[in-house]
Amino acid sequence: VGPDGGRMHTARSRNDEVATCIRYRLRGDLLAAAEATVGAREALVEVASEHAETVMPGYTHLQPAQPTTVAHYLLSYEGGLARDTERLLDAYDRANRSPLGAAAFAGTPFDVDRDRTAELLGFDGTVRNSMDAASTRDFLAESASALATLATTLSGLAEDLIIFSKEGVVELSDAYSSTSSIMPQKKNPDTLELTRGVAGDAIGEATGTLSLLKGLPRAYNRDLQRAHASVFEVAGDVREATEVAAGAVATADWDEAALAAAAGEGFSTATGVADLLAMGGMPFRTAHEIVAAAAEAVEDGDSPDAAAAKVDEAARKVTGEPLSAYVSREDVESALDPAESAASRDSAGGPAPEAVADELAAAEAGIDADDAALAAERDALDAASEALDAEVGRYV
Repeated sequence: VGPDGGRMHTARSRNDEVATCIRYRLRGDLLAAAEATVGAREALVEVASEHAETVMPGYTHLQPAQPTTVAHYLLSYEGGLARDTERLLDAYDRANRSPLGAAAFAGTPFDVDRDRTAELLGFDGTVRNSMDAASTRDFLAESASALATLATTLSGLAEDLIIFSKEGVVELSDAYSSTSSIMPQKKNPDTLELTRGVAGDAIGEATGTLSLLKGLPRAYNRDLQRAHASVFEVAGDVREATEVAAGAVATADWDEAALAAAAGEGFSTATGVADLLAMGGMPFRTAHEIVAAAAEAVEDGDSPDAAAAKVDEAARKVTGEPLSAYVSREDVESALDPAESAASRDSAGGPAPEAVADELAAAEAGIDADDAALAAERDALDAASEALDAEVGRYV
């Protein structure tokens, strides 16, 4: 390459160069994953806005618990994905620091301008200590952990939709399903099962990265050569899983009649009745005891009138007084209605329509803010690339 070419490696080492290249590649993967989460949040908010008053069953321990709404349910995942966006952006901030100029690990006697090279490469600054700059891969561990957490959020959403599909309250689009090679009646939620499976890969990679790093002395060790490639792969897989989950939600059909019928199963309005009694002046523990006793007699097919009569009977047994001593029979029957029960829960973040409207507005504002932040990062990288091309053009 001649004398001039031979000077190109001056003040450089594979150690700082490779560390720089890893960060340069990873930051793009992190931005792409974060952008996918914003797209998924937009899909969740859009569907939620269409189902602000669509009643559905809410579960704990996979057992009927309390009625809620489709909007309230979907916004719970929007909140989780919003935090995933934050984690990815935080990881980006720490990954987007330049190690270039650290050389092997002890710096260089040449008069290099590390800040200028960082600026031209689009980094937000430098990893200042040269030994730290050349040897650390904590940004890989942090990124892998953020991706694993995102994948776990997606896995929960996928599992829910798979169960809802099995129960017949949600029908997935054909575009996100497949049939069986032998059973022609089958409609399988394959894409969501694959989304769920990605979480295992991502968690394994986060654990593997930390395990690889845990015993390394300062400064550089060849083990580090194995630390990055699989993080890149997982970043792509998690981004694709995010897009798949978003598409499945956006195109699913929520059976409002089936959801409403399921919302009252298992005496799911029991807590609402107990709350009503407590609001009427009864100690909550007494109200809890009454409704728990009534739960043994109330059946899914009972009319509000029949269920209220059973609660009244339990109240007489526990307290010696009728329900009317605390609340009206009409209010009890209303509390037994799943839609009324959900609408009554108007505390901040609850399923009542007015609370959901506030949540939707907050979610939309958060999406806009994160979208703008991501666009700003992309613009900064583009501007740096143009500046680098112009600088190189002065010499070539």
